[in-house]
Amino acid sequence: MSFKHLSLTVLALSTLVLSGCNQNGGRDRVAVVGSSTLFPFSAAAAEQFSARGRFKTPRVESTGTGGGFAIFCRGLGPGFPDISNASRRIKKGEFETCQKNGVTEIVEIKIGYDGIVIANSKSATPVTLTKQEVYQALAKEIYDPSKKAFVPNPYTKWNEINPNLPAIKIDVMGPPPTSGTRDAFAELVMAKGAQEVPEMKALKEKDDKEFQKKALTLREDGAWKDSGENDSLIVQALSRSPEQFGVFGFSSFEENMDRLQAAPLNGVEPSAEAIIDGKYAASRSLYFYVKKANVGVVPGLQEFAMELLSDHAAGLRGYLRGRGMVPLHPDERAENFQVAKTLPVMSAPEK
Repeated sequence: MSFKHLSLTVLALSTLVLSGCNQNGGRDRVAVVGSSTLFPFSAAAAEQFSARGRFKTPRVESTGTGGGFAIFCRGLGPGFPDISNASRRIKKGEFETCQKNGVTEIVEIKIGYDGIVIANSKSATPVTLTKQEVYQALAKEIYDPSKKAFVPNPYTKWNEINPNLPAIKIDVMGPPPTSGTRDAFAELVMAKGAQEVPEMKALKEKDDKEFQKKALTLREDGAWKDSGENDSLIVQALSRSPEQFGVFGFSSFEENMDRLQAAPLNGVEPSAEAIIDGKYAASRSLYFYVKKANVGVVPGLQEFAMELLSDHAAGLRGYLRGRGMVPLHPDERAENFQVAKTLPVMSAPEK
């Protein structure tokens, strides 16, 4: 996302948040920004929360995880949101930006799990992939043993990487750099796959910074295509293009299993059970972050946080499971419910 685009997004979101201000200059409802993966969960919770008639419906906006943190961390007061949804943990740099802008008391709460899925149309030939194959297909540069150097990725078809894969062009759509799904895909699939290549493993041991650059930089020649933050756009594209693959969250895949098939990753198909027990190779945690300073100032903020972790919302049979979220283990959910109830301030992340 360009600086200009981000600035416009921040302005638009500030306007949206301010539209909920009352005559006294405060805000009369909770404001939520962040992950497109978590958007349907927060929106469903907002609807359920307001149905009880005690508080107004929270305003929920899908900005992407990175975009959400950029807005969340700009400051305190009614012009800035109370909660930022995230499909990854807050980064050290984002946390430091919050601190610099006066957002010094942040509460980190885990809400559930998700998985990164690589899928295509059900009308296409089923494919099984490894993380190494995905890395080799999508990295901007790969190591060429014959030249003993990194070269622009030469692969144009999947069967050039593995003859057992289909002889179709490498064409993958996925989320943009501001997305937590993109970050998770890079960390859980690209980086892990890169480490299975001997030369990349050696590079990581020698120069981790250079390894990260080589492993996480995606192709710019059309084999990888950035899509928007809306996973449904990728799903629609895959329905029209059977040979194309898409990268998105498990919840979006689960909603479209009538049209899509997921590629097993390292031999394991994505499922709620495989994600919960960690057998699926691209599983991730989902979070939301609360400004503690706004609790007691914005009506319903802490109550909404507790709603998100309540049994009827985030439990094994809760309405968020019905929307596609993979729930926490009951003990872990109870632990995070206590975090929402007591609001301990998080310390700085390590990276």
